[in-house]
Amino acid sequence: MIEYIKLFWEDAPTGEPPVILYEVDTENERLALRSIDIFADGRTHNIPDLYDGAIEITPIPTVEELGAHVWGEEFHACVIEKAEFEAIWESHTY
Repeated sequence: MIEYIKLFWEDAPTGEPPVILYEVDTENERLALRSIDIFADGRTHNIPDLYDGAIEITPIPTVEELGAHVWGEEFHACVIEKAEFEAIWESHTY
């Protein structure tokens, strides 16, 4: 099953995306299939392979874990529809 998550990063450091969208394969250790970085100025950056060149592969936390601040107080998340993810992926606009 595929899950789509919108992650909000409060007070993201300069140059880092305050919003990140993830396409998560819930049946493959919650690994991200694709992701989209959304920057404060509205630019987006599609990432077709989040793990390209990665030394360590980390599963994407659940919305519940992010909401419980397991990963930090500055992260909040919600589930979104596939259509929203695909529209941003295709249009490169948020």
